[in-house]
Amino acid sequence: MARQCELSGVKPIVGNLVSHSNVKTKRRFLPNLVNVTLKSDKLDRSFSMRIAAKTLRTVDKLGGLDGYLAKAKEDKLSPKALKIKRDLEKQAAEAAEA
Repeated sequence: MARQCELSGVKPIVGNLVSHSNVKTKRRFLPNLVNVTLKSDKLDRSFSMRIAAKTLRTVDKLGGLDGYLAKAKEDKLSPKALKIKRDLEKQAAEAAEA
């Protein structure tokens, strides 16, 4: 399983561990990934995802999974999240027609 957020695309980054004597050693900063179940109000379904903790705060701020996916760029989303976004758009288009 990749260490990548399914919604925001956050991945590990590389930096230096600096000792007291200023010796620099390469290290990785891993994202704080958590397993959560997010509910889509419009689709009336729940989705299990592995997302970063800071992304979870943003999802809460934007009004849930539906609000987050409406503003999210498609190149950052995982295939699973992209399918959910397309399902939401399809349902909104059908509601606009009716």
